[in-house]
Amino acid sequence: MIESLKGARVLVTAGAQGIGLAIARKFLASGADVHVCDVDEQALKAARERHPTLGASLTDVSDEAQVLAMFQELENRWGALDALVNNAGVSGPTSRLEETTLDAWKNTLDVNLTGNFLCARSAVPLLRAAGGGSIVNISSVAGRLGFSLRTPYSASKFGLAGLTQTWAMELGPSGIRVNSVLPGVVSGDRVERIIAARAAAGGVSTDAMRDQLVEKVSLRRMTTPEDVANQVAFLCSAEGAMISGQSISVCGNVEHLG
Repeated sequence: MIESLKGARVLVTAGAQGIGLAIARKFLASGADVHVCDVDEQALKAARERHPTLGASLTDVSDEAQVLAMFQELENRWGALDALVNNAGVSGPTSRLEETTLDAWKNTLDVNLTGNFLCARSAVPLLRAAGGGSIVNISSVAGRLGFSLRTPYSASKFGLAGLTQTWAMELGPSGIRVNSVLPGVVSGDRVERIIAARAAAGGVSTDAMRDQLVEKVSLRRMTTPEDVANQVAFLCSAEGAMISGQSISVCGNVEHLG
C-alpha cells in the first residue's frame, strides 16, 4: 500500500485484464478510487465481479466520441482526476516491413498513439481541477530498442517518448507530471501470442523462442504485471513528486530484442 494514494481518483485504460488490471488492483489496494475502461465487455464484467468498487466503461480509446463520453462520466462522478494511466495498446502485426499492410499500420497507431492523445487531452482539464496530478503512458522496451517484425508497434512506442517529453514540458507549470513506463517481456497471454507468432515467422518452436527472449534479459526472467504496477503507482504517488518527462524501463535490463 502507498499511503499517499489513498483517495486518489485514477483512470486506467484497458484496465480489465493483464497489466491494466494489475495496475488497477495496486491503486485499489492503496485506497484509491479507480475507474477502468476496456473494449472487452466480458473482461470488464469479470473485473467488476472481483472488485465491486471498480468503476468501468466499455470504451475504445481510439474513438473520440467514446473517449469524450467516458470523461464526461468521470467529470460527473468525480469532478476532477488525480491520475491517468494510458495503458491501452495493441500488439499490431508480426510481419516483415514489405508485408505489413497500411490498415495494420493505421490500426496500431490509432490505438497506441491516438488513443493516448485523446485520453490525455480530455484528462488535462480534470487534472488541473485537482490542482495537478500524473499521467503515465505505458510504452515498451520496443520503444527504445526497436523490434524486428514489429514495425507499427515499435514506431508507436517510440512515439510515446516524444509525447511524454512534450506533455511534461507543457503541463509541468500546472503541476501535472508525465512519464512513460517501458515494460520488458511481460508474462501472460499476450506475450505468449507474440512468442507463437515470432516462432512461426522464424521457423522455430515456441519454447525455443521463449528461451531466446528470456536470454536477452540480464536478470533472466520475464517481467510480471505486478512489477509494472508497482512502478506506475510510485510515479503517481507523492513519493514520485519530482519525476517527470522520463521514460523508465521495468524490464530486468532487456539488452536487445532482435
